[in-house]
Amino acid sequence: MKAEYIDMICEFDDNIFTTNEVDFDKIALELYRYQYHHNEVYRQFVNGLQIDAEKVDSIYKIPFLPIGLFKSHTITTKSFLPEYIFESSGTTQIVPSRHHIKKLELYARSFNAGFQLFYGNAADWCIIGLLPSYLERRNSSLVMMVNELVTKSGHPHSGFYLDDHARLAAVLQELETNAQKVLLIGVTFALLDFADVFPMELRHTVVMETGGMKGRRQEMTREEVHNILKSRFGLHEVHSEYGMTELLSQAYSQKNGNFYCPPWLRVFIREEDDPLQVKDGKGPGEQSVVNGILNIIDLANIHSCAFIATEDVGIIHANGSFEVLGRVDNSDVRGCSLMVV
Repeated sequence: MKAEYIDMICEFDDNIFTTNEVDFDKIALELYRYQYHHNEVYRQFVNGLQIDAEKVDSIYKIPFLPIGLFKSHTITTKSFLPEYIFESSGTTQIVPSRHHIKKLELYARSFNAGFQLFYGNAADWCIIGLLPSYLERRNSSLVMMVNELVTKSGHPHSGFYLDDHARLAAVLQELETNAQKVLLIGVTFALLDFADVFPMELRHTVVMETGGMKGRRQEMTREEVHNILKSRFGLHEVHSEYGMTELLSQAYSQKNGNFYCPPWLRVFIREEDDPLQVKDGKGPGEQSVVNGILNIIDLANIHSCAFIATEDVGIIHANGSFEVLGRVDNSDVRGCSLMVV
């Protein structure tokens, strides 16, 4: 791959969002070299590991930047004036992560392409956001994503409903009567609060939780949350979205809590006691990879860092899906996480 191709990537080249498995490895390695040379924080991190950057010839050798550095450092590839700065949720006692966005267009291209891949045209849906805690603060990447999907939906009932649960219940009943496809995307505690007061049969509605109790309810496992929502709404499945402030792309679960990535996003497992050893679950056999901590390559993170070592514990299955089981001990509680007993 020629150096000019990297410049094309940095100008939002369409190859990112039309990549296949073979192209992914090539682009990831070129992007690694580009970010090593032009991202000061990432370069210092790699050098601190005493890794010869020029000998990294496989995506399994790429060093992953600890996600916590987004709280203490400005993570940018080359210097630029950001169009926007996304901030993570959290209490006043927790320093938020800050993701400097060079161009919001790239974020929009990523989440729109991901939604199209998993759910089709937004115009076919009525899209309802139940995200009160996120709307109470500024600079939420999730709110920006849902707001644009609401706009693309164009349905008169699409929008954010905050705490007006009675109005939301009436709208959902009307939409169900009209057999309208609905996506109800909400923070977990808000969906549970709504389900407690307004249980109903939802035959044409997809309920998608984004995680997050934020001290509003007793912590539950994702399975417990989904069982309650399925019972209250007569659903066979509850969907989930996996995203974070530090990423520009999302993974989606449509069944059993198993998340699938778009082609430009890939998840790996690292061992807690050996963070430089990563696996992606694509070895022989059909067994799941043993529990570990999730590392993520997001090719859309061109202008920050594409190689993120998260604090989420999970497993990766042989079919490429992954599950999130909880958080690493002693790490800050992320607003989108669910605890596991």
